Amino acid sequence: MEYSPLKKTALQCAVVIAAGLPVVAGLWDVLHGLQGAGAWAENHERYLSGILMAIGVGFWSSVPSIESKTARFRLLTFLVFVGGVCRLLGVALGDPLSPSVIVALTMELVITPSLCLWQSRVAEHSPAFAALSPQFHS
Repeated sequence: MEYSPLKKTALQCAVVIAAGLPVVAGLWDVLHGLQGAGAWAENHERYLSGILMAIGVGFWSSVPSIESKTARFRLLTFLVFVGGVCRLLGVALGDPLSPSVIVALTMELVITPSLCLWQSRVAEHSPAFAALSPQFHS
């Protein structure tokens, strides 16, 4: 695969769109919380929603030079994936499988890891990677 600025731009657009979901969902939950769930549960929900929002912002922060942000992308993907595995465990333990849970699981276990693989491929074929590690491109 040859480096393509178009593939980099497509990845950047996909990340901007995909990261919008945790930012918007996190901000919504920070502002609205779990109505009537009790003070501790509402406060904990706001904390976790803030982390969700921060993960989305973290992905957005990788967009300008996405080909050089592999470590950040992998760490954020790991956090999202672990959260998705825990959500899936919750479903296995009896949590309802609602449409919003299905969307979240799809984002956490399919889309985010796919974007991470895409980012790795763009990074591996970027001019910066080739300059830093010519032994990988014989």
